[in-house]
Amino acid sequence: MARDRVILVAGAGIFGLACAWALARRGAPVRVLEAGRIGAGSSGGHVGALAPHAPENWNSKKALQLDSLLAAPDFWKGVEDASGLPSGYGRTGRLQPVPDADTALRLADRIAAAERQWPADLGMRLTDHPQAALVPDSPTGLWLEDGLTARLNPRAALLALTGAIRAKGGEVIENHAADGDHAPTIWATGTPGLQDLNRALDRKIGQGVKGQSALLAHAAPDSPQVFADGLHIVPHADGTTAIGSTSENSYDHDQPDHQAEDLLARARTLCPALADAAVLDIWAGLRPRARSRAPVLAPWPGRPGHLIANGGFKIGFGMAPLVADLAAQVLLDDRRDLPDLFALP
Repeated sequence: MARDRVILVAGAGIFGLACAWALARRGAPVRVLEAGRIGAGSSGGHVGALAPHAPENWNSKKALQLDSLLAAPDFWKGVEDASGLPSGYGRTGRLQPVPDADTALRLADRIAAAERQWPADLGMRLTDHPQAALVPDSPTGLWLEDGLTARLNPRAALLALTGAIRAKGGEVIENHAADGDHAPTIWATGTPGLQDLNRALDRKIGQGVKGQSALLAHAAPDSPQVFADGLHIVPHADGTTAIGSTSENSYDHDQPDHQAEDLLARARTLCPALADAAVLDIWAGLRPRARSRAPVLAPWPGRPGHLIANGGFKIGFGMAPLVADLAAQVLLDDRRDLPDLFALP
């Protein structure tokens, strides 16, 4: 594909901006068009947990996610160097309370699987004395630690990506929707994009799943994040702590409601250190989930030069370095052998 033709990217969420950055840093002319504002969709939340899948029952999805998580330090360093802005990225690890003795016994297989599949210095272990500022209560007095899990600040990361793209000569334009006539275009338009695909292809490609999160004024910037009772509790580098998130398939609106209050109550029960932390913000939005439950990176059928990058759902920030690099290879190197996992469902 000719490198002098402007590549449009529709959507300024994590997939759109990451793809634009991967193109811009290779010298391609890029223009990002966002119908609303940067991070207006699901990428504008608080959590930013870059957590790996469980290492047992290894498969292609887990392997690709691992590749992306391992690429993240260099990816975000490049963004920060180009933009001069922080992304909040840090591989600070994760802490999970062990609920009962049977679980502790079963975790031996998980720890062994991590030894086989993950880098040796980023594995898992049980501890009865976690070195962390934010420690959830554990009924057994045991916690599972891992060194692979990382975090970033979603809103800061989007601003850093925007700055990096512009520093390379690319454009990021808000309040301007793509019209669909230009090729090449990357379609990274989140839940509305999945809905458009459902209609255009006359089959179920995906849907929006409502999520809610909260941001607290609690500083533990170097502490591992916590995963317990289905909640992510993520200390950020800027002195805040994010709590999230809900997954709601049925909803009447995309605004915060009582489930956000329940989320906060559960987090404060799990980690009493959060009991008096002030609430800075509550977020709600629709996260794009493909029917395959994997991200989609695939040509738009019947529309030459149009590429879909969507369906990040809970792992969008974690998968962004890999998805962005593959998208750049498709448009700049004419790569066609994309992983089957990313095909349209």
